[in-house]
Amino acid sequence: MAKRGGYPGGMMPGNMNNLMKQAQRMQRQMEETTKELESKEFTASAGGGAVEVTVSGKKEVLSVKLSEEVVDPDDIEMLQDLIVAATNEALRKMEEESQSQMSKITGGLGGMGGGFPF
Repeated sequence: MAKRGGYPGGMMPGNMNNLMKQAQRMQRQMEETTKELESKEFTASAGGGAVEVTVSGKKEVLSVKLSEEVVDPDDIEMLQDLIVAATNEALRKMEEESQSQMSKITGGLGGMGGGFPF
């Protein structure tokens, strides 16, 4: 088998520099977007607005608001279910926004996560 010339990985040094600059720019954008998302709040309700939960972009529950009519000592399980439903919906909204913002940066590349797949 004949040896092939060229650079490791088949890339020219100039292209590698460009790739590294793009990766650094993308990393900065991701960090800025992460900070922006962490400062946002996401609110969802359940039970027709009887329970409202607000979470932060850091996945922390910031507040839970209950309507008086939903506080029934004889039906605590329903209240618990409504709180869980509203919390999960608020977290889902936060995740959806996060994924949407990150895919704008990565151009929809999957599997980027915290690192690069190369």
